[in-house]
Amino acid sequence: MAQAAPPELRLTSTHPKYSSLDKFEIAHEIGKGCFSAVYRARCKEDGSHVALKTIKIKELADEKAKVDCMKEMALLEKLDHPNIIKYYASFIANDEVHITSDIWGWGFDVQRFRDHEKLVPEQTIWKYFVQVCSAVEHMHQKRIMHRGAVSIFFLTLDMISSVVLTEEMCFIAHVSCKTCVPVGTPYYMSPERIREEEYDFRSDVWSLGCLLYEMAAHQSPFHCDKRNLFSLLKKIVDSDYPPIPSNIYSDELRALVAVCIDPIPEKRRDISYASRVANQMHLRFSKATS
Repeated sequence: MAQAAPPELRLTSTHPKYSSLDKFEIAHEIGKGCFSAVYRARCKEDGSHVALKTIKIKELADEKAKVDCMKEMALLEKLDHPNIIKYYASFIANDEVHITSDIWGWGFDVQRFRDHEKLVPEQTIWKYFVQVCSAVEHMHQKRIMHRGAVSIFFLTLDMISSVVLTEEMCFIAHVSCKTCVPVGTPYYMSPERIREEEYDFRSDVWSLGCLLYEMAAHQSPFHCDKRNLFSLLKKIVDSDYPPIPSNIYSDELRALVAVCIDPIPEKRRDISYASRVANQMHLRFSKATS
C-alpha cells in the first residue's frame, strides 16, 4: 500500500514588505526553541521592527512536526486581539520557514521583584492578569486551547500572550472540545493532563490560576525540587499548595486562585468567570488610586 505524501508546507499569507529575508536587517536573537529561533529584525522599507521566527525544515523530520508548523501559521492568522501579537507574513528561504509578527516590548517582569525580595503590588497583578485573561478568552472563543501558560513569556511582555510564537503551545480544539495529547510545562499542567485523561478548556483555566498564584507568591504553587518529578506531579494532582497570605493579598485574589486550580475539572470555573473577576478587581484598584 502506497504511503501518503508528506504534507506540503504552504504559506498562509504574505505582506509585501515582509515577504523575503532580503527585506530585513537581523538585529539579535530574542528566543530559541528545539527547532526554531526568534530574532528582532528591522524592515528596510519603512524601518519598522518585527519578530522574525525561523523554523528549520530539515530538522522537522517528523511529519507531525511539519503539521504542527502549518497549524501554527494558521493559528496566528485566526487570532486578532490587542493582547496577542499580530501576525504579518510567512515565507520559506534557506530551507527554513520564516514567520513575521509584531515585536513585543518589555513590561512587567516578576523576576525584578523576586531579585529584590519585593512583593508585587496587587494593583500591578490585576493590571497584567486581566490582559492575560482577555487574550485566553479570545482564544477560547476561536476554539483554540493554550495548553500551558509559560510565565516567563507572560510576565515580561507589555502585549501579553506572545507565547503563540512557541512550539506546540496552541492547537485548534476538536469538535468535542477534548483531547488527550500531553504537551506543555509540568508546573502549569492540570491534574487531568498529568493523568493523561481527556481535558478541555478548563485545563487552560488551571494554568491561569497557577500563573496568578506565581505573580503573588514569586513561585509556582507546586514548587519543589525539580529532580523529584514524582513529588511535583503528586502535588499537582492533589492540588497541594501553600496558601497565599491573607494579610497581604485580597480575599478575591486568593479565592480566584482556589477556583482556578480546583483539582476537579467539573468544579473549576471557566475563562469567562476568571476574566470577569479580573476586570472587576482591576477596576477597583484603579479607582482606589485615581
